[in-house]
Amino acid sequence: MNEKVDKERYQASIARLEEIFRGISDTTNQVSTWRCPYKNAQDRCTAGFRCRNQSKFDIKDNLSLCTGSDNLDYRAAWEV
Repeated sequence: MNEKVDKERYQASIARLEEIFRGISDTTNQVSTWRCPYKNAQDRCTAGFRCRNQSKFDIKDNLSLCTGSDNLDYRAAWEV
């Protein structure tokens, strides 16, 4: 297997991947302004610690229901 790499095609592929990851990153940054980073798509808490927003009554697959508000900016919890 001694094929030459098409540099233009390679660069276009890298640029496309960068565009895809930039979109993912932008969405993550936007969502992080109002959604707890430990809350999964099923509104279950994935944190490895206790949180006051974890329901003690609604537990499924060892994950508590997150009862936290999505109207909060959680970024201050990890920004310095």
